[in-house]
Amino acid sequence: MKERIEALGLSASQELNNAQSLQEIEALRVKYLGKKGELTAILKQMGSLSAEERPVMGQLANAVRAQIEEVIETRAKELKEAEIEKKLIEESIDVTMPGTPRSVGHKHPLSIVLDEVKDIFLGMGFKISTGPEIEWDEYNFEALNIPQDHPARDTQDTFYLSENKLLRSQTSPVQVRVMEQQEPPIRIIAPGRVYRSDSVDATHSPLFHQIEGLVVDKGITMGTLKGNLADFAKKLYGEDTKIRIRPHHFQFTEPSCEVDVTCFRCHGEGCPMCKGEGFIEILGAGMVHPNVLRRGGIDPEEYSGYAFGMGLERLVMFRFNIDDIRLFYENDLRFLKQF
Repeated sequence: MKERIEALGLSASQELNNAQSLQEIEALRVKYLGKKGELTAILKQMGSLSAEERPVMGQLANAVRAQIEEVIETRAKELKEAEIEKKLIEESIDVTMPGTPRSVGHKHPLSIVLDEVKDIFLGMGFKISTGPEIEWDEYNFEALNIPQDHPARDTQDTFYLSENKLLRSQTSPVQVRVMEQQEPPIRIIAPGRVYRSDSVDATHSPLFHQIEGLVVDKGITMGTLKGNLADFAKKLYGEDTKIRIRPHHFQFTEPSCEVDVTCFRCHGEGCPMCKGEGFIEILGAGMVHPNVLRRGGIDPEEYSGYAFGMGLERLVMFRFNIDDIRLFYENDLRFLKQF
């Protein structure tokens, strides 16, 4: 039996050292040390030995078992290290190779011009104010001197969420909210999204962006309005830009006007873009109506103010000579990459 145990230990060591995978090692472990393994089968014959031989054979069998387990551990470690080394070689990365280029985004044309408008008015001492897009009818119409039965509501048909709550049709409600919370002097612009029930075409969209402006202080006149807007137009479109003011009517300003700027294409000489007039309309404005000042908690006998509102999309279309408002919202990269 001694020879059989020693021979088994030698055979197991040789096979384990020649094993080329962890699966082979596991199979050899079961072959020699498992419940039905060869060493176990030999040990089951210990009962046939004399009382003197049993301890000797038992000690030898344990030594051979320990030897086999040590070889298993050593060879398994070698194979794991070899496998890791192989992976490192196969999966190595050449850090000197150029990486996969990643697309980097840039500003949307609406954001480009909006940021320029913000910078211009911030430089003129204005602050930026915001308000909710879901607005009360009171702020969107009533507080702006547009009662429920007034025909001006027809031109600002919007989306109602309830009888008194709607998606704002203009950013003008921010005027009233600011006046309620702040004492004059006030100089703010209020850019943001607005909504109207318009059919989509080249110049209309149910969603667009508006930039509202408000100045309230002592001694504000139409001259103040004209001077500030002339400065704005020069900074946005160039120092040779001129503005033209035409009478108009808005329910929340009195007197009211529409403001035109020198045509960007013909520079005032007349062309198809400006329909031969040399000027293009960019915004509406006027002196804040006394009723609106009172609604904001400001005494019109002590203070006066002017307000204006311009469509951001209109400014951008003129700036980049774009003839279809839908291009801003279709997310066509062929169009957006031009900016």
